[in-house]
Amino acid sequence: MFGLLWWILVGLIAGWLTGKVMKGSGFGAIGDIVVGILGALAGGFLFHLLGLAASGGLLYTILVAFLGGVILTWVFRLLAGRRG
Repeated sequence: MFGLLWWILVGLIAGWLTGKVMKGSGFGAIGDIVVGILGALAGGFLFHLLGLAASGGLLYTILVAFLGGVILTWVFRLLAGRRG
């Protein structure tokens, strides 16, 4: 149960930060959590590929999730712009 709350907390913080940096209407609280959690997964994968995977506690986890969220938001907007 604590693990789930941890992911939600990290997702909320990272999603909120992503929304602030990427400028836009945002995705709402639930959307921000989802972006943050998906960002954590994507960021963790990318950091692992770059050989930067490490455990650094809450701040490191939020940083990785935030960077992953920024990348995901950028890719999503890039693909959505091409479609429309």
